[in-house]
Amino acid sequence: MKRKFGIILPVFSLPSQYGIGTFGKSAYDFINFLDESKVSLWQVLPLGPTSYGNSPYQSFSAFAGNDYFIDLDYLISDGLLLDEEVEKLKDGQYEIKIDYGKLFQTRYEILDLAANRFFENKPSGFDRFVNENKAWLIDFAVFMSLKRKFNMSSWLEWPEEYRLKNKKVIDQFVEENEAIINHFLFCQYEFEKQWISVKRYANSKGIEIIGDIPFYVALDSSDVWGNRDLFVLDEQGFPTEVAGVPPDYFSETGQLWGNPIYDWSNRREELYQWWRARVIASNKLFDYIRIDHFRGFDSYWSVPAGSPNAIKGEWKKGPGIRFIRYLKRSAKNIKLIAEDLGLLTPSVIKLLKDSRLPGMKVLEFAFSSDEENEYLPDVYPKNCVCYTGTHDNGPLKEWIISLDEDSYSFMSRYLKKKGFEANIDGLIRLGMSSNARIFMVQLQDLLEIGAESRINTPGSDEGNWQWRLEPFSLNEELALRVSDMVVEYGRD
Repeated sequence: MKRKFGIILPVFSLPSQYGIGTFGKSAYDFINFLDESKVSLWQVLPLGPTSYGNSPYQSFSAFAGNDYFIDLDYLISDGLLLDEEVEKLKDGQYEIKIDYGKLFQTRYEILDLAANRFFENKPSGFDRFVNENKAWLIDFAVFMSLKRKFNMSSWLEWPEEYRLKNKKVIDQFVEENEAIINHFLFCQYEFEKQWISVKRYANSKGIEIIGDIPFYVALDSSDVWGNRDLFVLDEQGFPTEVAGVPPDYFSETGQLWGNPIYDWSNRREELYQWWRARVIASNKLFDYIRIDHFRGFDSYWSVPAGSPNAIKGEWKKGPGIRFIRYLKRSAKNIKLIAEDLGLLTPSVIKLLKDSRLPGMKVLEFAFSSDEENEYLPDVYPKNCVCYTGTHDNGPLKEWIISLDEDSYSFMSRYLKKKGFEANIDGLIRLGMSSNARIFMVQLQDLLEIGAESRINTPGSDEGNWQWRLEPFSLNEELALRVSDMVVEYGRD
């Protein structure tokens, strides 16, 4: 495998005149920038439809796409919208943060309009798309239509006959609400059509896309509503156990995520099949798949539902290496990356080794302890992916400012030993020169911008998933600087 270099940029951060990044011209412009820079990988965050809090890791579906990413200009080109109909949705002045509230109020209406016109002259490929994806697509479209009916409330708050999917009631709802269900079917068709076009363009330039799938699914999702038997729920659909992580040096009370737990004990075969379908769907959208919270396949922290924190949980055994091998056989030419960050037990380390999947190393974790730190590039195995930082870390500029005196001194000595200056460029060159087969940089680090561009701050509900790349930030000078480094360090 060639040594590769890539850039992390969420789709929602792409420049756009419609308030959020889309699969439109700016996506192609970014791919052109990657090509000019000799960059061979683009990593995105999960592309699913987001719920309250706007986190791509809490989605209404593990299979569906986010309709905010559908480019309106392409709908105009296809004759589904008129210029004057979308004019009012454009940014009068470029907004540096995504306003999700505004998107929620305006985007469904304009997509309703496009969907109505779409079904006046439905293309032949639409029925094929629905048939190929019906295992998850119909449930999702009905689920989202019911959420509209019940003012976007959680399915756990719906009347019992809807919550528990009474067949007669659901069939009647579907019969009476064809238009709204068609809206969601259209959006998924258009999402896939536009994204596959972006991916094909990237691949034509020799650029591969790294996607990201969360280990858990959101409780308020079509996945759980439509497949209650796969999760540890009571007869009314409410969880009896939820996900989290135990207390550690980051938090005295642990982290209570609240996601439903997979019922590995009783539904192993069905879960194998469900995960296989999920990986196959992701493999169609991405060239690499990063599996978030990989350690959950070894063991997971289960907390009684209703607990105020994650202290009183217990470790339970995950599906293990047999399941990982099953996933690796699920799709042709599948390439997986294991997110193995955090405090790892010997059994998790063994699972990663036995799986032969590349794990992750983060440079921002390298200088917080001592020279035996596993995140120092001196000890990287070749089969790993090195990151300056992930979406949960601050950009390098913010991180450097936050270092205490001892950590900064350690970093300075280490970089000097390697022949680099103790600054952003030095850290990027450190990753470039490392043994890691793949090295990934947040775009913010190449632009040398700071805290204002942070993607997510774990534990905080404010200001996350909102950063937008300013138009014209990417230029020939930056492309040349990046391409020179790629060539210098022998990365493809």
